[in-house]
Amino acid sequence: MTNSPYDTYTSPLATRNASPEMLRLWSARHKFNTWRKIWLAVAEAQHELTSERAPSASSGYSGTSGTAPSAPLVTKEQVEELRAVVNRPGGITDAEIHAAEKYERDLRHDVMAHVHALGDSCPKAKGIIHLGMTSQDVVCNADLIVLQASVGLIGQKTRRLLLSLAAVAERFKRVPCLGFTHYQPAQPTTVGRRAAEYSYQMDMCAGLMDELTGRWLLLRGLRGATGTQASFLELFGGDHAKVDQLERRFRDSFGMDIDYDDVYTLTGQTYPRVVDAIVLSNLASTASVLHKIATDIRLLANRKELDEPFETNQIGSSAMPYKRNPMRCERICGLSRFVMNLVGNGYDTAATQWLERTLDDSANRRLSLPEAFLALDGALDLMHNVASGLIVHEAMVRKNLMAELPFMATENLLMACVKLGADRQHYHELIRVHAQAAGMRVKSEGLDNDLLDRLRADPAFHAPALKAELDWTGLMDPMKYVGRSVEQTERFIKEVVEPLRQQYGDQIAKLSTGGPRV
Repeated sequence: MTNSPYDTYTSPLATRNASPEMLRLWSARHKFNTWRKIWLAVAEAQHELTSERAPSASSGYSGTSGTAPSAPLVTKEQVEELRAVVNRPGGITDAEIHAAEKYERDLRHDVMAHVHALGDSCPKAKGIIHLGMTSQDVVCNADLIVLQASVGLIGQKTRRLLLSLAAVAERFKRVPCLGFTHYQPAQPTTVGRRAAEYSYQMDMCAGLMDELTGRWLLLRGLRGATGTQASFLELFGGDHAKVDQLERRFRDSFGMDIDYDDVYTLTGQTYPRVVDAIVLSNLASTASVLHKIATDIRLLANRKELDEPFETNQIGSSAMPYKRNPMRCERICGLSRFVMNLVGNGYDTAATQWLERTLDDSANRRLSLPEAFLALDGALDLMHNVASGLIVHEAMVRKNLMAELPFMATENLLMACVKLGADRQHYHELIRVHAQAAGMRVKSEGLDNDLLDRLRADPAFHAPALKAELDWTGLMDPMKYVGRSVEQTERFIKEVVEPLRQQYGDQIAKLSTGGPRV
């Protein structure tokens, strides 16, 4: 039997969709390096606090020993050895990961397997690694660090898409097009105004990512087996202040690239799993907007108004050579739907965490959290690619609009008649009868829309007060019907897009180019 990757299942999220940046954040190496940095940060704090000889007064301790350690819990030599291994270039090696895998086969415990593997590389520090800690002091804090970074990347890509859609809005802000309600022809808008609304919704999604990083994604802190910090209180001989200082130093001198304002006030063995539900629901909200945009593009591609980018040698169909299927938008919809359907996992897990913790969260979270991020990451890259190369067929946009414009013009015509003294209800009925007849002519006979010709021939519109004043030619100017589309688009670009471009432009420019990997 070979060891070929083609002999086993590989997630298409990794091979076809997610970016290298997001894959790295959820990689095994990044996770294990983060675990090691947590062990190092705790050991450093324990060394510093137990090297300070003056115990705190009025600790109020009622534990078993009641005395502070007489010597440092962790020596300087142990910390330096641990630091040298954890902070070396590249971090954990393949050999160390293989060693941990071997330990796990025997121990059936992934965290303890890595404690032993790290101990093998740090023989002097082996006895103090994970001192006073429970597994979730490591896993939860590491997961939250990965979540924070992943949400940050999603936020950057959301803003990149916002800006690319805004560029479409700016370019086509004066191109009138047919609007739709109920997917039936409705009052015209402009191609740019529609793109601006997409961009605005992406701005709302970026705000959701900011809320996650600013409010919900903190550190779990160092809380022990059931969240009471009993083990740390014992280590410090009942000194409550030392326990607080340990957690503070762990938080403040953690050495990561992310700033945390605080830790969760109260936890059980894990951080509150409702946080995962909040994360997944916000990712799903972003996915729903992507799904909507991609669906709109697919609908308009059918009307020959838009096309997503299409490569020179790209094949649309194996059977129909003429096809230009919107496959990128179809993939966006598929990935977005997958993200939206992962939300229930977060709610179910949060709801079934019995008392201080159950382990049925673990297997589910290993799937739902990374895959939600990988899928949304891929969908955002694809949508950026589509928006950056979106093809607008202006002639077809105008043709479709002008075919329906006589119907749109009737509202303005009715208002013009009333301003000239006509009875609204009477003329509304006249227009309704002619509009229904013209519509049936188009649908049943496949003929052109002759509504304005019918109205112009009706004697009621030849009344002296109307005949000289009604501008029949001007009624077919589509820009008369787009309302404030241009002004709204320009205001959005000025007030929302330009400040974001100035604030995030350099950061976004460093992102890898989004698009289909295969």
